[in-house]
Amino acid sequence: MNISSIVVQTLPKHLDKVIEDLKNSGVCDYHLHDDKGRIIITIEGENVEEELKKLKVIEAIPNVASADMQMSYSEEELSRHMQVLENADAVPKVLNDKDINVEDIVYRGDLKRKDLIGFAKDFDKLGE
Repeated sequence: MNISSIVVQTLPKHLDKVIEDLKNSGVCDYHLHDDKGRIIITIEGENVEEELKKLKVIEAIPNVASADMQMSYSEEELSRHMQVLENADAVPKVLNDKDINVEDIVYRGDLKRKDLIGFAKDFDKLGE
C-alpha cells in the first residue's frame, strides 16, 4: 500500500469548486486548504502505478493548475528496510572481539566526510 500527499494549486476564485470536485472524485481524501488556492489531499494505491493514475484524474479536474506529490510512503519499501535492519548485527563483530588490540582499531568517524564505508571496511579487516 502506498500513501502520498499532494498539493493542488488553483486560483482562489476557483477554490470552492475545485475542492468540491476533489471530494467527489473518489480518488483522494481532502484535508485542508488556504485562501491562496493551495489544497492538501492524499491518495492511496496498491502501487505507484495506481497512484499515478489517480494523480492524472486530479490533474484533469477543471481549474487545477498543478498537482504535485510532496511526500510518499510505501509499506513495501519500509518492509524491505526493516528486514535489512532486523537481519543486521546491531554491534559490529570487531567490537565484541576480545582478542583485538584497541590501538589497531582505526576510527574514521568524521561525520562531515561521512566516510562510514571506509570505517566499516577497516572493521571488517580487523575481524578476519
